[in-house]
Amino acid sequence: MNIYRCLVFSILVTLSTAAAQQPAEPQWIQPDNVAAPPLWGIRNGIVIGLWPAAIEGPRPGNDGGPRGLLRIGYEWKGIIYHLNYIAIEPVVNGKIEFSEISPSRADGKWGKLMWTSETIESGRFTATAGTRGVLSHPDAQHPEYTALSFYVFMETFENGARPYLRLSISSQRPEELCIEVFDQPGGTPMERCGITATMGNYARLRKLYLKDKIVYAKTLYDGYDGTGFIEKTPYPLQQMLRNKSGDYLVMAQPDESLKELAAWPEDEQHAARWGWRYRPFYTLTQYWRKEAREADSSLQVRVNGRAKYWSGGSTDPNAYINIPGGPSFENFELREKYNAGQKIYFGLTRKTTAELLAQ
Repeated sequence: MNIYRCLVFSILVTLSTAAAQQPAEPQWIQPDNVAAPPLWGIRNGIVIGLWPAAIEGPRPGNDGGPRGLLRIGYEWKGIIYHLNYIAIEPVVNGKIEFSEISPSRADGKWGKLMWTSETIESGRFTATAGTRGVLSHPDAQHPEYTALSFYVFMETFENGARPYLRLSISSQRPEELCIEVFDQPGGTPMERCGITATMGNYARLRKLYLKDKIVYAKTLYDGYDGTGFIEKTPYPLQQMLRNKSGDYLVMAQPDESLKELAAWPEDEQHAARWGWRYRPFYTLTQYWRKEAREADSSLQVRVNGRAKYWSGGSTDPNAYINIPGGPSFENFELREKYNAGQKIYFGLTRKTTAELLAQ
């Protein structure tokens, strides 16, 4: 009897250990149907939306901001906060074009129209989801992990470029978005297709982590008080960090505590622009990752800065308000020459820098 009980106990312990080692079933955020708002993501991780979906506080009349951008958010404890935007910037014959201010061919307004598909067949624009996304098990060696993926298409740019993206999230790395870049037939060849995070000022990103140093925005842009962008020399891949797997990594963080970050000036100008106030109840590291096997010598880290929040391109200096605490990084990206199918990863994480490097 004792032997029997020991055997049963051993089997139960083995089953319990095996169950504990299995990853939790991912909780995907998907549109209910193709006519629902375009919003995808994963619980306790990254969220992606397209115009006109607001990913934070959806309500009638709230379209989530400018067109021509991927809306990037983070879900934790049942709440989604909008943290950044990602723009697409194709370069043709040395000339760059910006997806969020390039005029639409449909109505002439700023911002390229974007839409989704489950396949490389582009279809046509719709203001709704278009697809719930495709769930798959892409890694045969790790069938326990699931991925959600879909394609994002956009209008042809004025310079003739016709880029499109494949976006995917893996349950193995829920805080990370994989972005693959392609070009449709008939488009003008691209020298580069920039994929840039454009709203670092919202989280007041001021610390840029490189291989041998931390670059501080307030030091780099010391004395700057203009209404436009300020930019210095980019950093080559030799100055990038490498994680445990050998991948190239660059991270950006606020230089303030959560209490300081959530504070907001009590003057009339800032009260009128309170949408810039930091709302999440936690701070995040934002980062870009490039797999070592896909990196080449063209890879660079590029940032620019602002001392005042963007105000829709207004030429009126009174339309701008100071960023509390001084200049911060605005655009944050990896630059590289264009190759069809090139892949980079953008992350929002509550992990420490040490934990990121240990992956």
